[in-house]
Amino acid sequence: MQAWDVIVIGAGAAGLMCAAEAGKRGRRVLVLDHGKRIGRKILMSGGGRCNFTNYHVEPKAFLCANPHFVKSALARYTQWDFIALVDKHRIAFHEKTLGQLFCDDSAQNIVDMLVKECEQAGVSIRLRAEILEVERLGEGFTVATHDEAYSCHSLVVATGGLSMPKIGASPFGYKLAEQFGLRVLPTRAGLVPFTLQPEDKQSLEPLAGVSLPVVAESEDGTRFAENLLFTHRGLSGPAVLQISSYWQPGERVCFELLPAGRLAEGVADSPNQELKTWLGRQLPKRLVEALLAREGLVNKPLKQYTPRELAAIEERLTAWSLKPGGTEGYRTAEVTLGGVDTHELSSKTMMANKVPNLYFVGEVMDVTGWLGGYNFQWAWSSGWCAGQVV
Repeated sequence: MQAWDVIVIGAGAAGLMCAAEAGKRGRRVLVLDHGKRIGRKILMSGGGRCNFTNYHVEPKAFLCANPHFVKSALARYTQWDFIALVDKHRIAFHEKTLGQLFCDDSAQNIVDMLVKECEQAGVSIRLRAEILEVERLGEGFTVATHDEAYSCHSLVVATGGLSMPKIGASPFGYKLAEQFGLRVLPTRAGLVPFTLQPEDKQSLEPLAGVSLPVVAESEDGTRFAENLLFTHRGLSGPAVLQISSYWQPGERVCFELLPAGRLAEGVADSPNQELKTWLGRQLPKRLVEALLAREGLVNKPLKQYTPRELAAIEERLTAWSLKPGGTEGYRTAEVTLGGVDTHELSSKTMMANKVPNLYFVGEVMDVTGWLGGYNFQWAWSSGWCAGQVV
């Protein structure tokens, strides 16, 4: 049986960061992953350019049943620390929108950077290592794969969530947590497109490809000003992905298609214009036609509407709501909500409170960030923190 100081299960963002940091401290580190490529989710992210962090990272951008949990890690290893690492490796990057940072070239740059950091720290990485069994051994653990057995003092679980099963996502990390008596909160798809109810699909499916800026609002009052995209399957775009993490089945979602007061300005400035014509200058024309038919709006010059009619039209446009049929699920979700209950973990070290030397980092725990590089920053921050102590 091969003996190591640290074994990290999962060669993704959080696992590689943790491994590199532990290796720098002189720890003998082995990373095991059942896949055949390192950092598969990194490579797929951001359209292949990896939205690796965000200028505006702060605790409020994360969903967690234990809301104060993320504060320590995010403060100890910040977005600026990761940006400094990217600069050190001379990776060119740019800001897209809302503080989102992407590689100029390719997401492969980030994977290569992490691998180089691991190599320089003496970390060993073994791929296609399917783990069959993990057991407690004294203060440490034994890990059995299909062809080898290992022992370690510290075990780090960096197995991610259930999103994107086609690249190997699995519930392994949750099962391991439960094996050692840790609570796992219910999981569901996050940052994911909505599907529509049959009656809505019939009227909205022809709008596939139409995109526009909106403010999306969930029933709990959470709001995001981003783009909405109509698709053949339902609703997508950044506004929908963001609000999906706050949505519960059966709830409605509200979209501000037109800012409040804009219609009144139209009546004052262009009283002779027909509603359809005026709306066609504010919103995509295909959407206007669908809305008029769907909402049963009579088309006539703006000046001919009564104040009550105008108020009703404005309400429909500033608070256009529908009840999604569901989401597209883990197949297209960018993250997994829920996971290992953070009340079970140290916010400073990521170690399980009642299982010494067992650590959880990254998406496997109940921490989910907004769209835009926040989830990668959580991977870097949580991985770094564990790497200082394993």
